[in-house]
Amino acid sequence: MPLLRALVGTVRSARHAPRLAAGLVPDGDVLLDPPDDRLAPALVAAALGDPEPAAKLLATTRDAAAWEDRDRYVVRLAAFAHHRGDWLTGWLAAAPRDPDAHLVTAQLSVRRAWGSPARAERLRELAPLVHEVAAQAPHDPVPWRLALDHARGAHAGHAVFESLWEQAVLRVPHHYGCHVSALKYLSAQWYGSHSAAFDFAEQAADDAAPRSLVRALPVRAAHDGLRAPPGPEGSVPDTRVDAAADRGLALSAAFPPGGLWPAEIRNLLAWVLIERARWDEAWAEFGRIGPCATSFPWAFVPGSSGKDPLHRFLAARDRVRDEVARRTPLWNPRDERTGRSGPRGH
Repeated sequence: MPLLRALVGTVRSARHAPRLAAGLVPDGDVLLDPPDDRLAPALVAAALGDPEPAAKLLATTRDAAAWEDRDRYVVRLAAFAHHRGDWLTGWLAAAPRDPDAHLVTAQLSVRRAWGSPARAERLRELAPLVHEVAAQAPHDPVPWRLALDHARGAHAGHAVFESLWEQAVLRVPHHYGCHVSALKYLSAQWYGSHSAAFDFAEQAADDAAPRSLVRALPVRAAHDGLRAPPGPEGSVPDTRVDAAADRGLALSAAFPPGGLWPAEIRNLLAWVLIERARWDEAWAEFGRIGPCATSFPWAFVPGSSGKDPLHRFLAARDRVRDEVARRTPLWNPRDERTGRSGPRGH
């Protein structure tokens, strides 16, 4: 029987896989972490040594209280400065009091410290810089998200983390980045447990607005729990993982396909659906992702050392296509009634 199933699966895959692939964005058109129309010119200018577009972009997000965009831009600009920092040095020299230049600098410094073998010690040395940037932000939650990340890596105690969390939510109650930082702190990999992480994520999702990214926080908890080895409390319950995936599917469906805004959530959701062998739903999610692959979570796929995140994304998409194809009957009566010769993908 196993041999028979394998042979039938091979025939089905040969028949249906090309049809399924035809409904997706071609491999060569998929982009990893593509910048949006506002960030792209700032990155191009930074590559030429001009910080002005980046300065204007962050000032605009601060004035408009566009905190989610601001958080993503700060992280991306700091990541760029990690390899090309001359433009940031020039920005600080030209505008030594610019709070946005200091915020990007603090983000860059924390990023570099996280990569150090002496991470906790390096991060503790950065405490005055991180706290100064946060103290100068009366409304901005992004420096407080950075302070939460810093505190976790510096092994801050619960009381310290809670005080930072209170300041963060005082500014914006449902900021996604701050919630992700808190979820990491509560995870089994750090200072909490699978149950604590899921309890926090589910409550936050319940309290968030309908289209808020915080609604997908349980998907992040599911990902972190599935990647972690079983702890004293055992593995993550399948029921909680599937419920998290269901929440993610509902949120993803609320946004147009191919958008940059929900791209990371969709990539993360596809990863979780694959882990749960929910192949049809994973295939549909790859359709919604379109050309927008993200480094997270594909940079952290076990057993894929030496492969870049884009390669892992494409390999995962191929795997899901093949799984769906080999589970699709050779002849579908519905296709015959509608005049089609086979499935079209979604």
